[in-house]
Amino acid sequence: MRSGTPGFVGPCLREAREARGLTAVSLAELLGVSTSAVSQYEKGAHSPSPEVLERICEVLKLPPHFFLSEPPPSDERPIFYRSMSTATKGARTRVERRYGWMRRIVNFLRRYITFPPVGFPDFGLPDDPTAIRRADIEQVAEKVRRSWKLGDGPISNVAWLLENNGAVLSRQELGADELDAFSQWSDADHTPYIVLGSDKSSGPRSRFDAGHELGHMILHRKFKKPVVLNNPLYRLMEQQAHAFSSAFLLPAASFSLECHRPTLDLFRALKPKWKVSIQLMIRRSGELGYLSEQESRRLWINLARRGWRLQEPLDDSLDHEMPRFLRRSFELLVEKGIIARNEIPFQLRLAASDIESLSNLRKGYFFEPVGQDEPEPVLKFPRIQAQG
Repeated sequence: MRSGTPGFVGPCLREAREARGLTAVSLAELLGVSTSAVSQYEKGAHSPSPEVLERICEVLKLPPHFFLSEPPPSDERPIFYRSMSTATKGARTRVERRYGWMRRIVNFLRRYITFPPVGFPDFGLPDDPTAIRRADIEQVAEKVRRSWKLGDGPISNVAWLLENNGAVLSRQELGADELDAFSQWSDADHTPYIVLGSDKSSGPRSRFDAGHELGHMILHRKFKKPVVLNNPLYRLMEQQAHAFSSAFLLPAASFSLECHRPTLDLFRALKPKWKVSIQLMIRRSGELGYLSEQESRRLWINLARRGWRLQEPLDDSLDHEMPRFLRRSFELLVEKGIIARNEIPFQLRLAASDIESLSNLRKGYFFEPVGQDEPEPVLKFPRIQAQG
């Protein structure tokens, strides 16, 4: 092997390049080397010189020791995407690489923090989605509410609800208009992971995405085949997750009491209470039989006339629901003096900015001066305990 950087791990370069959304050709141009050289680095046939490694770190915004240890193995369970069919493979690869970094963060935190136990109920649903009926989905959504003791009213915060029941959540920029969210049930730690996009301007629509991903984790937990976009089976699972989210967020028993005479103005008035879109309320009213096909069509036409298709009233006043478990876990470690704030990025072998964005920490958190009177965060997770 030619002289280069001892211990350099080629697959880490590919991981970093794809996480930044770069092709091998683009990276080669930025580094001032040939495309074949980048290929050789990634395959492990050659390692970059110290000077080239320095440029790699600068371009990819990662510390040198990121490239000196083997990446953790990936989870083989399918990832469910809340996405349009036009989502490119490159966009999905980018978010999956960053999702791997999120998993690295979780593994790090598990050394010190007791995570809430996973309380996602298993109703013995078949692993074949074609065997799940629409009536089953309505019943399952109701059973999840009963299992979590939610009653039939509006849910105050879906993100916190999922975290309290053991899901690991992150809200981050997915960098593609076609991607809204994704989820995976991990066999490695038997944990549901849900990533919500922060690209959406509408909090209520993003709340629906959270319910949609919950639907996948409840309905399709046993499904182990690769998810193929545009495949009829994938489209069926998307429809089922849609139906679950609608039934979970707007339970028939209580929502039906409020929409005997559905109108756009009624739905606008109900939006702050249920924190869902007017469009979802139109669809749900149709599903529950409170709108005829003609009445539903008239509401959609009037909604378009009011210019509410892309931007509804109150979209800008109902905030996105922010996950808090990962953020507060880091705050707890720092405040209890378990680990120095600026030591965390070094131990994780990631850029501080990436840890902050994936964990929903404020920008610059890891390099802020720690004041003597800095208040300890008020934790809403009584089961979180620092170990050691």
